[in-house]
Amino acid sequence: MGKTIEEINERIKRGEAVVVTAEEVMDLVRKEGVEETARKVDVITTGTFGPMCSSGAFVNVGHAQPRMRISRAWLNDVPVFCGIAAVDVYIGATEMAEHDPLNEVFPGEFRYGGGHVIEDLVAGKTLRLRAESYGTDCYPNRHWEKDVTLAEIKEAWLFNPRNAYQNYNVAVNLSDRVIYTYMGVLRPELGNANYCSAGQLSPLLNDPLLRTIGIGTRIFLGGGTGYVAWHGTQHNTRVPRDGEGAPTRPAGTLSVIGDLRGMNPRYLTGYSILGYGASLAVGIGVPIPVLDEDVVRAAAVRDEDLKAPVVDYSVDYPQGTGRVLAEVTYAELKSGSIRLEGKDVPTASLSSYSRAREIASTLKEWISRRDFLLTRPVELLPCADREEGVE
Repeated sequence: MGKTIEEINERIKRGEAVVVTAEEVMDLVRKEGVEETARKVDVITTGTFGPMCSSGAFVNVGHAQPRMRISRAWLNDVPVFCGIAAVDVYIGATEMAEHDPLNEVFPGEFRYGGGHVIEDLVAGKTLRLRAESYGTDCYPNRHWEKDVTLAEIKEAWLFNPRNAYQNYNVAVNLSDRVIYTYMGVLRPELGNANYCSAGQLSPLLNDPLLRTIGIGTRIFLGGGTGYVAWHGTQHNTRVPRDGEGAPTRPAGTLSVIGDLRGMNPRYLTGYSILGYGASLAVGIGVPIPVLDEDVVRAAAVRDEDLKAPVVDYSVDYPQGTGRVLAEVTYAELKSGSIRLEGKDVPTASLSSYSRAREIASTLKEWISRRDFLLTRPVELLPCADREEGVE
């Protein structure tokens, strides 16, 4: 039994496609088996929502009169990168407002950074642009200030170099002091354990060998529509895997792009991390076409079958030792505590499972009402030990 993306799209266009979320497919497989589920179901939707630091936006602010070649600029006092072209800038999610005290008053609160600027843009708020230049014959203007909104800006694209990590560390602290990390506040002597993944709903854990996801895959991005542009930075699929192919270490990542117009601040939210910095919480949903039984078998994975590595962030992570203290399942993490070195360690998630469920359900709705067609990837993402080709 096999289907193609083209055949599935025809079924979507006719309103005949059967679309289920990754949660729903687990129950179907339990009740009806893999073979029958693969015959009935056309698309499985996934979702994740959490802080994704390697994110940002390209913005074309339009030309001043007289014209200006911007060399330095700020949006709401957050510096933007200007080394692209005359009025093209890039704002990174982790850049901080110019006068933020950072960690000088420790631990810093990092109340407003690039991720907050992006959220404010999407929310339709007015931002203050300040720009400076050294001046040229063709671009004589040297100073420019104006209020801008997303509606007035010529172009604004979300472009995130690394999102949707395929599995990730569980962070703990073996030291005798509180530490402040991008994985949140970690209390001493295994006082808590923080993780950041939707587990059984997470896109790349539902297609562990990346058989269906590649350059050009159309996705839910920040409440609107986006695309996979490339594999993400730090993409590494040559990691330990379980018997079903799911990675037990941080592995694949996605580089994604989409128009900020049409996105929603509910799924694109500025994020402050105490003692560490600012970021952007991003919502991503990937549709998985049911090409064959193997796709269903992989997408029916449950939290109790998915393992994540526990890593000490007081020494092992900052020093890059590579040591893993233990492996725990996402079912254990979501239970509220894990057993580690003879202690019951309370757990907390930086990502929102409820928001991930919303994303998977919204994407299901878009496809079911024929507003969202699947795309055939131009090229699949590189993955170790995977056969090439998309049916």
